[in-house]
Amino acid sequence: MSLDETAQPTDPLDSSADTDSSADTDLDAELATVVEADSEWWRTAVIYQIYPRSFADSDGDGIGDLPGITRRLDSLADLGVDAVWLSPFYTSPQKDAGYDVADYCDVDPLFGTLADFDALRAKATALGLRVIVDIVPNHSSSAHPWFQAALEAGPGSVERSHYLFRDGRGSNGELPPNNWKSVFGGDAWSRVTEADGTPGQWYLHLFDSSQPDFDWTSEWVREQFLGVLRFWLDRGVDGFRVDVAHGMIKKAGLPDYTPPADGGSMGGGQNEGETPPYWAQDGVHEIYRSWRKVLDSYPGERILVAEAWVEPLAKLANWVRPDEMQQAFNFSYLESGWSASSIRRVIDASIEVFSSVGAPSTWVLSNHDVVRHASRLALTADNPQGAGIGPKSKGLPDRAIGLARARAASAVMLALPGSAYLYQGEELGLPEAIDLPDEARQDPTWFRTRGERYGRDGCRVPLPWEAASPAFGFNTTGESWLPQPADWGAYARDTETGDPSSTLELYRLALDTRSRLALGSGSVEWLSGYGPEVVAFRNGDVTVIANTGAIPVELPVAEELLSTVPLDGAALPSDATVWLRS
Repeated sequence: MSLDETAQPTDPLDSSADTDSSADTDLDAELATVVEADSEWWRTAVIYQIYPRSFADSDGDGIGDLPGITRRLDSLADLGVDAVWLSPFYTSPQKDAGYDVADYCDVDPLFGTLADFDALRAKATALGLRVIVDIVPNHSSSAHPWFQAALEAGPGSVERSHYLFRDGRGSNGELPPNNWKSVFGGDAWSRVTEADGTPGQWYLHLFDSSQPDFDWTSEWVREQFLGVLRFWLDRGVDGFRVDVAHGMIKKAGLPDYTPPADGGSMGGGQNEGETPPYWAQDGVHEIYRSWRKVLDSYPGERILVAEAWVEPLAKLANWVRPDEMQQAFNFSYLESGWSASSIRRVIDASIEVFSSVGAPSTWVLSNHDVVRHASRLALTADNPQGAGIGPKSKGLPDRAIGLARARAASAVMLALPGSAYLYQGEELGLPEAIDLPDEARQDPTWFRTRGERYGRDGCRVPLPWEAASPAFGFNTTGESWLPQPADWGAYARDTETGDPSSTLELYRLALDTRSRLALGSGSVEWLSGYGPEVVAFRNGDVTVIANTGAIPVELPVAEELLSTVPLDGAALPSDATVWLRS
């Protein structure tokens, strides 16, 4: 069901077309009656990220799928989240786990069918869960028909203008057009062989060579993606998480740029006072204003969420101005570490800058691109985003310390006003899978850096559901596209269910209390009288105290609503958080 330049009467760009016989005939009415139509629901929502290939596998092939997700949605409703966000499930060669899209308007057979998506959305709606899907507009797969047409058409063609093809430098064009490097390692340019067999132009890929970047100065490209938005909005999605939302526009002329050595990847590479020519260019905002108009033409508060690795926060706020996106991931918060001063500073800055444009703050600690925070918060060495950790990494975490800090950090996050994002498995306290064998790794980062960086596989291992089942209940066959650690039975959902000391029950209590006491729509009032290694604030009737230091903290006399550790007496130990009400 690809979109192309010669739209037929049943083209998915046409919102009136019958795109699939399984689609609901009265979708707007269903959404209005089944899902509570709260005004601006996204301002306070807790949104749960599902990484489809690792969530639940219904057919036993070792890769999670849409029917598997549908069968497990009840567990998320029971957890108490408000919405789910699905990472890509579109047609793809899977060179980058689905972020290399070959058809934006169909489901990859690995994950199911469009009918399976419709069933998932209908089940989510019945459970009161909204559904957000990924959209990947910075680049497509090199297998996409649009890119294949560009290769066939040759230099100077309209088809090549849809991507960033350039002539090479050097006497025979043998050098890349500039010195840019890929996020995944190596050069950001690959040279093609033309139809006559001669070395030809180069194309830009800020990620893998299988992910060519679009040229967003092309009006045709812009129109195609407006059609993609309408296709999924017509199927009932509640919004889009926009992948690499800071990367679609490149600086005119594509000038050379050398990032600092410690710049990280997705959001890094920024020299002081200088914006990289491939990130955070002002032209992206025109694109999102046009997208926002499309979403606003649909009922039911459809939203745009930016994955924009942009610093400082004051600049990130430009993505969520009133006529652009509703939310942007707060990566400054994710990267703040387990430090009271850092946490206080980023909370203040976040609330200030997002409020200045009328947007809610968002809070996030883990996702599919970073080391899980149950491990990351106990690392003792630098770990740039995307680098991952493995058995030979420096500063590997102590698992007990990591879990204690993760529970405490999550309890702080879920007490903050605004919207919070959870990554699948964090409610189980899952650590990073560190000891994956080299031959099992699949992240392009591992291959493009020749094993110098482990990449992101460790946070993507399939979930444990039942301790005594094959593949811990991920499926019934025991197959798993990444090997699950042998000791993950201790983290299985059935093991933790009903255990008041488990991380699952901690999350369930936190989400229930957050909802009942409306913490998402509250405010932060800092409390004085605590040391520099303590985070202490009041949100409504709830007092939150977190101890990031080594010395126990004396607690006021009050009703205990939640604690990440059993409290012995009136002191809060290290690496712990408590919610109190007086």
